[in-house]
Amino acid sequence: MGLLTGKNALIFGLANDKSIAWGIAQAFAREGAKLGFSYAGEMLEKRVKPLAAQLGVDFVEQCDVASDEQIAAVAEKAKAHFGEIDILVHSIGFANKDELQGYFYNTSRAGFHLAMDISVFSFVGLARAFQPMLRRGGALLTLTYYGSVKVAPNYNMMGVAKAALEASTRYMAADFGPQGIRVNAISAGPIRTLAAMGVSGFRDMHRNFAEMAPMHEHVTAEDCGNAAVYLCSDMSAHVTGEIHYVDSGYNIMAAPDPKGLKD
Repeated sequence: MGLLTGKNALIFGLANDKSIAWGIAQAFAREGAKLGFSYAGEMLEKRVKPLAAQLGVDFVEQCDVASDEQIAAVAEKAKAHFGEIDILVHSIGFANKDELQGYFYNTSRAGFHLAMDISVFSFVGLARAFQPMLRRGGALLTLTYYGSVKVAPNYNMMGVAKAALEASTRYMAADFGPQGIRVNAISAGPIRTLAAMGVSGFRDMHRNFAEMAPMHEHVTAEDCGNAAVYLCSDMSAHVTGEIHYVDSGYNIMAAPDPKGLKD
């Protein structure tokens, strides 16, 4: 018996085998969850379907989360396939590359709207669409980053979007609490994902991260997967509205510890 045996889990935003969503999927499968995947766009289909086959997942659906109609269609398909849902993971974020460099005040109106729609409202929209089939004791989970509360170079619009995502997590936790459904977020340290590699200067950030973090170790998608198991299992039955850091303690540091820096 795994920690998620008997639970149905949908993961939105799986992109490839380097993504945090894949780390979560593997951990969920190990713990006995019945999985379903959703991906964005036909270009990702050839990457996602082989991953689904590895875990024996037979519910794999494309969904453009900018479309209420597509979200509703996937929700109906999920209801027909699973009946009820216990876990919904939102691993989705996007901003135009132009909005991730230069001065933040030069963010375009269209770019601001797009990032907020895809990165933030999609979580709200998915929660609303799946609310009727969420089983009591279930969990909603999203992924964020420390650039939501501190300035991260070249993160710009995504930092603002992640701040809004974290606020949305708290408000939805209050909404879903009476239904016995928890809403939390994982804030991961820098991981070499497809999205992260699109941030200018990420390689330097990743290289310096372990020197500043108290544990002096990088984090992995597998680490996030294990944290997700905890947050979506009965082990965290009364944990909701939290931003759970998986970052080797990086977020507690105000400045680098000279003892931990290399000469």
